[in-house]
Amino acid sequence: MIKRLSLFIAAALTLAACTPNTTTSAKEAEQAPPAEALLLPLPDATTPEITAADLAIRIKTLADDTFEGRGPGTPTGEASAAWIAAEMARIGLQPGGDNATFFQEVKMVNQTVDPATSELIVTWPDQDELSLGFKEQAVYWTKRQNANQVSFDPTDVVFVGHGVVAPEFGWNDYAGQDYAGKTVIILVNDPGFATGDETMFKGKAMTYYGRWTYKFEEAARQGATAALIVHETDAAAYGWDVVTGSWTGAQSDLVRANGGEDRAMLEGWITREMAEQMFTKAGLDFAAQKTGANTSGFTPVALEGLKVRATINQTIDALSSRNVVGLLPGATKPDEYVLFTAHWDHLGMKTGEKTGKEGEDFYADDIFNGAVDNATGSAALLEIAEAMKAETIDRSAIFLAVTLEESGLLGSAYYAESPTVALNKIVAGINMDGALPIGRTKDVVVIGYGASELEDRLAAILTTQGRVIKPDPTPEAGYFYRSDHISFAKKGVPMLYADGGEDKVEGGVAAGKAAAAAYTAERYHKPMDEYSDDWDLTGFQEDIQALFQVGRDIAKSSDWPTWYAGNEFEAARKESLGGQ
Repeated sequence: MIKRLSLFIAAALTLAACTPNTTTSAKEAEQAPPAEALLLPLPDATTPEITAADLAIRIKTLADDTFEGRGPGTPTGEASAAWIAAEMARIGLQPGGDNATFFQEVKMVNQTVDPATSELIVTWPDQDELSLGFKEQAVYWTKRQNANQVSFDPTDVVFVGHGVVAPEFGWNDYAGQDYAGKTVIILVNDPGFATGDETMFKGKAMTYYGRWTYKFEEAARQGATAALIVHETDAAAYGWDVVTGSWTGAQSDLVRANGGEDRAMLEGWITREMAEQMFTKAGLDFAAQKTGANTSGFTPVALEGLKVRATINQTIDALSSRNVVGLLPGATKPDEYVLFTAHWDHLGMKTGEKTGKEGEDFYADDIFNGAVDNATGSAALLEIAEAMKAETIDRSAIFLAVTLEESGLLGSAYYAESPTVALNKIVAGINMDGALPIGRTKDVVVIGYGASELEDRLAAILTTQGRVIKPDPTPEAGYFYRSDHISFAKKGVPMLYADGGEDKVEGGVAAGKAAAAAYTAERYHKPMDEYSDDWDLTGFQEDIQALFQVGRDIAKSSDWPTWYAGNEFEAARKESLGGQ
């Protein structure tokens, strides 16, 4: 293994040199990484038919311990991207990235907080102090990339409700105050979820305002020194262990032009128990204040007497990752494209994360393999590409495996800002992310249901399988804003994000929901997300067959599917198409 890894690192350094400023020969430019440079071999035999066996081969490989959790910018993580590129070449795709390679370089940094020398300190009104336990009570970091130490003196603390500024909903949680030099405390999700009022925001369904990414961005726009989100499992749609697993260790980000100076000095999460303690010390009742934050006209509340200060010591590593781009040219309309996306990255390795005891069902090492999330989607991307290669299509197809999804959809955001083809030439896109291996289902769940005419095409194909579309059963979890399709939707590209169904052929809805709940509780963003030969991929096979047919039919047509009238992305599409 050590010898193979050394050989790969040498090969990876050679590949990394093929950046947009590097001149390569025509022959070299047409090649993907040679198979002998890969850590794991390519499949010896797969078929153009979409099969559970082919999917299993690719999932098992990408989720192998050898790739050490596919961390972006790491030698083993980038090895998984090289493997995908080599597999695209084996299938017969053409390079669609920089300089006629399969790669689009994505410059990034990894920022790693040192918990032993960093501290987040709350001073109570009686002047006693508490240093919040890292992982136990708080998880925090900084997006500032220009200094190894970021610190600030004691700041006043203000509760800003959901931290939302949404003119279209007549809502401004920051109204009436200046937040420079202050720490803001924020609720997760948005008021519609908290109240269950279908007339408020989008009711139960999370809007983008409910996303943690938005809340930190808005806090920075308001000039806050620090922003802390209160974790609650129902509102976040995941437990505190997901917070500690996802936002500790190396945190990846794109290289920022201003070094992140426009972000708050500290971002992070605190437990609900910690929030309750802070409010009580300030003479406030957390539950009552939370209720007040769910009403229109909410006024921010100062936590009188409380102060927060912090010191963050971090290491900053400048790295480079890659989106992988494969192209299948169309026969008659090669300058029009159907896009297929999936993210190849996961969380890498985090020392000290072993769970359970060896021999128990859920024992795992400290590798976050990401078998479901998202070796499944990456395998599906390759499976569809191989099936499409056997077809004659009129439009071109782009197969895009993006990096840095787990760090805030950064790889897809980078591609959307620096696309290899004009976005108004992309007719439609299909995204694949995190399929549960639960067997055949009677339905397919469409995330963000009611968005575009792509759903009509999927429904017609599902009819031939004896299946139906089901709207997202947990819109409050905000999955529509939590995967890479949203980067393209914001630019107006009609995108379909369909997930596996929950109405199992054997066991019904109850069995499907139980399987999904078990995955979220026991495996999501944890080392236990590992591949098993016992997986039942028959349902996944049917799902991918349906998505392939949607994409193939668009690639063979002259139609331009669009957003439904009134959709939030309709205007962006019309603008990109010149008002059509």
